[in-house]
Amino acid sequence: MNADFINPFLTAVQNVLSMMAQIELKPGKPQIKKDDVARGDVSGLIGMVGPQTKGSFSISFDENLAIEIMHKMLGERPSGINEEVTDMVGEITNMVTGGAKRTLGEKGYEFEMASPVVVTGTDHTIRHKSEGAKLIMPFEHEAGRAHIEICFDKIS
Repeated sequence: MNADFINPFLTAVQNVLSMMAQIELKPGKPQIKKDDVARGDVSGLIGMVGPQTKGSFSISFDENLAIEIMHKMLGERPSGINEEVTDMVGEITNMVTGGAKRTLGEKGYEFEMASPVVVTGTDHTIRHKSEGAKLIMPFEHEAGRAHIEICFDKIS
């Protein structure tokens, strides 16, 4: 997978969480993911389609990190993942993808974005609707981990 294509998503995740929640994530080492099991308790997934390629992006949060983000963004600290937390994860998914879409658009890649879907629960699955490899990137924070996944068909 092309780093010029991946980096806008990595940058957008860090920018959105830093700006909206004053959360600084420490990036880990990217890997190719072989299964569909999410690496968190709540995940947002969004599809993207354009003339050059199609793919999807997801972001998964440990429950404690999602609650910490909710607390920092809205001043609320729910006792668990609830409708407000899932709405927030969907909005974060949208903002990150929108940020990456802008950067990629400047490089000549145009996309239409679908509405995000949010899934919760231990060991839930994320199914990317693309033939490409799934790149997974972990992030660390004292409140928990986040993982982003990026999967695109071959980019032309």
